[in-house]
Amino acid sequence: MPTYTALTTLADKRAAEAMAEMLENMSPAPYGVGVFETEDGSDLFEVGGYYLEKPDDVALALIAASAGAKLFAVSEVPDKDWVAEVRRELAPIRAGRFFLYGSHDADKVPTDCVPMLIEAAMAFGTGHHGTTQGCLTALDKLEVMGFSPKNIADIGCGTAVLAMGAAKLWNVPIVAGDIDGVATDTAIDNLASNDLEGRVEVVTCAGFDHPQLRKQSPYDLILANILKGPLIELAPDMGKSCNDGGYVILSGVLNTQADDVSQSYQENGFSETDRLIIGEWSTITLQKK
Repeated sequence: MPTYTALTTLADKRAAEAMAEMLENMSPAPYGVGVFETEDGSDLFEVGGYYLEKPDDVALALIAASAGAKLFAVSEVPDKDWVAEVRRELAPIRAGRFFLYGSHDADKVPTDCVPMLIEAAMAFGTGHHGTTQGCLTALDKLEVMGFSPKNIADIGCGTAVLAMGAAKLWNVPIVAGDIDGVATDTAIDNLASNDLEGRVEVVTCAGFDHPQLRKQSPYDLILANILKGPLIELAPDMGKSCNDGGYVILSGVLNTQADDVSQSYQENGFSETDRLIIGEWSTITLQKK
């Protein structure tokens, strides 16, 4: 049975969130609604509805007009085995010493690596994105140079790929938090698949806004693979939550945005020590002065 998507963009985050609420109340109701900051540097927010039957074009047009957004683009999504499709697309990858693979590629794991099992069913956090690869490579570089943190936080952890990488390198307390409950549920599954239960505490929250994250602060190492806007907003909290001499590894940043992000952290007590570029994405490592 085909499903449908309805997508539009607008510049104001609050208007985007209000539009998402209107989508949830329309008939036929969507089975999912999302608001995402676009990753192309345009500072726009994408609003999407996902439907089991064709949505009402008139209702969508009225919602778009009320928010001053473009008309929704409605598309039919073909019925297919998406897990099988993802398995065909997601080949194993290396990031530093890390080797990310699905169970269907278990026979390809080399001996000279740090293996991480990420299933295709968890495709929205598989580690194949350039930002995740950059962060894992940066983690590996810190460990190779002799850095040994006593505690670690992964902010906006998604499916906890970075927290898992850190747990593979260092046996220290790690807290991983994300605002999305689906992501944190998947993070817990990922940890179990890699025999890391109990090594990473997963919490659902925005930024550092959780008692466990505040309790273990300040940190020797903070990871944040998010987007430019949230990273800049978090810079003051990062400064307060990082130990002197500690590091932050930041990504989710386009190459054209990296200088702005780095500058915001330098204004909060950090100095940039490394920058890794993979395609159009930058990963920035900074040290607290």
